[in-house]
Amino acid sequence: MKTWVALFRGINVGGRNLLPMKELVSIMEDCGHSDIKTYIQSGNVVFDGDSVSASEIAKQVEQQKGFCPEVLILESPEFELALKKNPFKTAEGKACHFFFSLEHPGSVDEERLNQLKSATEEFVLEDKVFYLHAPEGIGRSKLASNVERCLGVPGTGRNLNTVNKLAEILSSRS
Repeated sequence: MKTWVALFRGINVGGRNLLPMKELVSIMEDCGHSDIKTYIQSGNVVFDGDSVSASEIAKQVEQQKGFCPEVLILESPEFELALKKNPFKTAEGKACHFFFSLEHPGSVDEERLNQLKSATEEFVLEDKVFYLHAPEGIGRSKLASNVERCLGVPGTGRNLNTVNKLAEILSSRS
């Protein structure tokens, strides 16, 4: 049995797509997964399973909650590698963000990325992860709000604090 990380996009944000973590655990169990741990309300799940289908999980959410979220699934080593490759290791947890893409970005608009970034922001694209160091926060960052458009693929973002906590949950299973 393998350990996986599921990152749900756009749940429990702004009072929309409400999915309490207790119900998410139940949905994951219905999909045949075990040893399920969630972290905060934004849809971060560490779990065990032989095989995993993001579309099956999304369909279960849709059947039970009436909306179909995008779900990104990473095998434990893939998630840990994303953390290891973080080029902004010294950044504060809320200033460093990982945008995990659902698929590999094809034609990246690097010119637009550079136009959008502020003087204090830095970014690196490594495989399917876009790393953003935004020391002034992402709330007003033009770059953060346009990452998907520039990459040409959907994704979901997590700050370094969340990524570290998920990595901690993963390491506690060893």
